[in-house]
Amino acid sequence: MMSGRPITEEDLQAYVDRRLDPARQAEVEDYLARQPAEAERIGGYGRERDALRAALAPIALEPIPPELSLARLIEARRTGRFFGWRNAAAALLLLVLGGFGGWLLPHPDGPGRQEPASSEPAPGGIASLAEEAADSYAVYAPDHTRPVELRADDRGALVSWVSERLQQPVAVPDLSRAGYRFMGGRLVPTAHGPAALFLYDDDHGTRVALLARPMAIDQNAPITEHSRDGVSGFAWSRQGLGYSLVASAPARTLEPLATEARRQTES
Repeated sequence: MMSGRPITEEDLQAYVDRRLDPARQAEVEDYLARQPAEAERIGGYGRERDALRAALAPIALEPIPPELSLARLIEARRTGRFFGWRNAAAALLLLVLGGFGGWLLPHPDGPGRQEPASSEPAPGGIASLAEEAADSYAVYAPDHTRPVELRADDRGALVSWVSERLQQPVAVPDLSRAGYRFMGGRLVPTAHGPAALFLYDDDHGTRVALLARPMAIDQNAPITEHSRDGVSGFAWSRQGLGYSLVASAPARTLEPLATEARRQTES
């Protein structure tokens, strides 16, 4: 039975990594069967994963040198023997190879890599928000098959969905008076957790994207212009929620849109 939940980018990446439960995997497979472009993209990720596993498998299968066995290391630590810099470097190498092995070896629940260990998050301020908005725009704005998960006529469900995932209310600005109709939106993954992506179109081929996500730092930041690789935009945050409006257009043409979007998100 279909759950009715939209298929998100997180689901697709989990499908590549073989981390979905059987019911959700069946739903993703059904979705990909109806979306050949997405199926080709996700198939490419799977082929890259398999190629990387094959290339690194010999390293993961190499036996651990006797001098670096866990029992030997524990005994040396207990007796207080000094290893020296060569042994310390070798121990570090063991940890690295162990990480590769955990990624390459089959998961107890099926093939694919295991979940990575937690690490320090990348800086999550306005600069990161701007980069994530530009990256998401580059992926989804050119897509003429399925740029959004929920369309404009499902606006209420979309707002509820993304607000629940981001754990705070998210506003969807109305830019129709500026000539941009709301197309819909979706959840997208970022280095700092899920984000909401809303798309707008002027019916002349120009699309504008608005990315929103919680901010760990820069929780109340003034509007700031940014530009990268032909994508311009403006980013800001208020009360822990950041927004960045981006498009392949000059910043001067986006500034009135960003100002209006900011006014509505802060009202």
